[in-house]
Amino acid sequence: MSLDTNYEGRNPVVRLERVAKTYKIGKLEVAAVKGITLDIPAHRFSMIVGPSGSGKSTLLNLIGCIDKPSSGHVEVCGESVGELSDNAVTDFRARNIGFIFQSFNLVPVLTAHENVEYPLLLVGAPLAERRRRTIEMLAAVGLTEQANQRPNELSGGQKQRVAIARALVKGAQLILADEPTANLDTQTGASIINLMRQAQNKFNTSFIFSTHDPQLMSHADEIFSIRDGELVKHEARRST
Repeated sequence: MSLDTNYEGRNPVVRLERVAKTYKIGKLEVAAVKGITLDIPAHRFSMIVGPSGSGKSTLLNLIGCIDKPSSGHVEVCGESVGELSDNAVTDFRARNIGFIFQSFNLVPVLTAHENVEYPLLLVGAPLAERRRRTIEMLAAVGLTEQANQRPNELSGGQKQRVAIARALVKGAQLILADEPTANLDTQTGASIINLMRQAQNKFNTSFIFSTHDPQLMSHADEIFSIRDGELVKHEARRST
């Protein structure tokens, strides 16, 4: 089963057509995603929701070009990513997609400044530009005074702010966030949600979340519900 969500006249940031993903575990084949078709509008807070094992994280990995579909067509930021070579996909992902994880995924030996700067190194930004953009982004997330601290010297909320700054610093069109509030208390999670919404409004960035956090879901513009690898419901909460 799949729901074909049609956004006539809009330019979706993500378009999936009959996308399926099957994993082989020994001789066993596990269908994680089963023929999903959907469009996700740009410049929105879009949520992929569902219980554990529903396929939502697999779907996020397909959108993020971390994994390839077994079948179907994946288009991200207007690019048919399935037609790109491995090197081209890596370059596309580095330039166009930012990631925020529940476990933060910061490099422990790097300072907050160096963690935020790192994506700019990957895309070959000049030194002066790297410094300027990193300082500006740390200021935007309220961490100017923590710039020289390493992750083990930061609170969970501060680590997630570094992760948000790192995701935004290169000017990515699309930010993918996998359970970004899961390891935070309610108050800190609320501040992180507000920070991401501010960033979305300021930089006109598209956010797609994988989550089951009701607090985060309450801020959704779009909700795509996944169950057993299938899209079972789409709810648009804000008109475009």
